[in-house]
Amino acid sequence: MFKITFMGAGSTVFAKNVLGDCILTPGLGEFDIALFDIDETRLEDSRRMLENINKKYNGKAKIKAYTDRRAALRGADFVVNAIQVGGYEPCTVTDFEVPKKYGLRQTIADTLGIGGIFRALRTIPVLEGFAEDIHKECPDALFLNYTNPMAMLTGYMLKYLDLRAVGLCHSVQICVETLFGELGMEEYTEKCRWKIAGINHQAWLTEITDLAGNDLYPEIKRRSLSGEYAEKMKGDLVRHDIMHRFGYYNTESSEHTAEYNPYYIKAKYPELIEKYNIPLDEYPRRCRNQIEGWKEMQKKLVSEGVEHVVSREFGMPIINAVINDKPYKIHGNVLNTGLIPNLPQNACVEVPCMIDANGVNPCFAGALPEQCAALNRTNVNVQNMTVEAARARKKELVYMAAYLDPHTAAELSLDDIRSLCDDLFEAHKDWLPQYK
Repeated sequence: MFKITFMGAGSTVFAKNVLGDCILTPGLGEFDIALFDIDETRLEDSRRMLENINKKYNGKAKIKAYTDRRAALRGADFVVNAIQVGGYEPCTVTDFEVPKKYGLRQTIADTLGIGGIFRALRTIPVLEGFAEDIHKECPDALFLNYTNPMAMLTGYMLKYLDLRAVGLCHSVQICVETLFGELGMEEYTEKCRWKIAGINHQAWLTEITDLAGNDLYPEIKRRSLSGEYAEKMKGDLVRHDIMHRFGYYNTESSEHTAEYNPYYIKAKYPELIEKYNIPLDEYPRRCRNQIEGWKEMQKKLVSEGVEHVVSREFGMPIINAVINDKPYKIHGNVLNTGLIPNLPQNACVEVPCMIDANGVNPCFAGALPEQCAALNRTNVNVQNMTVEAARARKKELVYMAAYLDPHTAAELSLDDIRSLCDDLFEAHKDWLPQYK
């Protein structure tokens, strides 16, 4: 018997994917699921949903909900983290609306930029509390982090909290499939070999060949420029532009990519928003749509007829590989210990990792093409500076992180960036410890 504790279990759909996958995996045998959340209503929804999945698919899980965090963690072998500190309201709204007063627009704001920095600052103290409890209740647990900003949070945990942790995303799994789908090359989806490495949300498809070893990039780029696939590509124009200018396609969507660089969201060039079909304020829009549709979705999720098929998340395969010592390759977020030589040592990088009974075993990825590493470094600078700011609880270091952000620095003066940070500190004061 082993135990999975899910932190932020009120993320019902995500809990369904990760834990539902485990329930549908016979090789895992009997195991305990501990659900923890501070929202008791959403916690109960998740418990009912998983009980129904367990019953319908003859699962062997024993499921219990907790509002006592230490009790939920007690004896856990795996801890899955999917929390969002501050929620859509007020914190996500604040992360978008305050920067707008300075003319700074964002799309998702959960990974980098002003939004990513302040999301990290308010999440890290909560993770520090998690770590304290984990060291007391389940010190050997493997911590699977799904919460953004991925690199900042995972990097902080690995550097300073002494956790056995790995950061997980799903952008690598769908990268090649997305690209082929946009360009009418679906016949290669299961008949290709590829390599991806970099940082979370900005990892690079450095190689892609057919099974005979023929490079597929020339045809990918030809089709991308041909105009023949414009309709399928219209939601991904930023990534295609980056590919043509820097040589390689990256893993995360165009709405994310647009705000990781200084090139696309610019008040001086408003025509770029239409040219590249950039969805400003996309994350708040998604949140509102999700909130509006929740009542209907909730009815389906907690019903006895709820269905589940195994998702593409890495959670279950990792757990299965550890429990049954069956090696499995993922792409995980880990500290750079020479894995990518031309990225900073101890930056949080996203590389292939082999999972077995020993846990997470990162693989050497090699140097990236220099232009790709250079773009990564502009993001790593912000990530590392934010980690140090959170560690020291110093406003001056937060200002520096924001000064280094590519998009923010391209739009605002240093004085405005500092003032914006101060406004966000004031707006988020109930969610942040004292910064000096």
